[in-house]
Amino acid sequence: MQRSNLALVAGVLGALAIFDAIMGPVLIHLGLVSPMFGFQWLFLLGVLEGLASLVLGLIALRSTRAGNGASGRILAWIGIACGSLMVVVLLATAWPSRNLPPINDITTDLEDPPAFTSDPADLSRDMAYPEAFKDQVRLAYPDLATLPTDAEPARALELAEATARKLGWTVVDSQPTAGTVRAFDTTGIFQFVDDILIRIRPAETSGSQIDIRSKSRDGRGDLGTNAARIRQFQNAYPN
Repeated sequence: MQRSNLALVAGVLGALAIFDAIMGPVLIHLGLVSPMFGFQWLFLLGVLEGLASLVLGLIALRSTRAGNGASGRILAWIGIACGSLMVVVLLATAWPSRNLPPINDITTDLEDPPAFTSDPADLSRDMAYPEAFKDQVRLAYPDLATLPTDAEPARALELAEATARKLGWTVVDSQPTAGTVRAFDTTGIFQFVDDILIRIRPAETSGSQIDIRSKSRDGRGDLGTNAARIRQFQNAYPN
């Protein structure tokens, strides 16, 4: 009995999909490839290979039915299983953020965003807050707002730095004169770096007002990561 070439391709593609999807994060963590390369050219390639193996595996099931004279049904099922797994991974990654805009720079003060004085990545990027993002942030993240605190600015700055460290962020510097704390955070799986700027200003009467900005270094969208980080800080801040 001749083996179905379609089933063979489905099985091989399915196994390759799992391999590429896993090797993306692995090579990133080993420092052998950049986060964007590992995500786009390995993980997403694995997803595409998985989708192809799923389709080809389903077709191969028909050609390897009993009486068709072709073997390889197990390979077809391998392709289907691997492809289905990649679909689940894709949905688990993208579905929660399906209604979020493809933006990667979020702040609690859209009228006067905390301003980076230079590019933390030393790539000469324009660090001005994009005007096009403002309406999208208002619609997608209406809960994000300036955080009021009873602490005076100097104490609020200390608490902000302590909160950032408690959350596992890497604090770059704290500037009492400017009332800012600069930090960055790294995502878990793909190691994307996001720059964070916390700004403390005196409130009109007493206490302080805290604004925060979180901006991704790579990509166009952030799957809601920056907004989630801001919420995490506001919930952890000892107000």
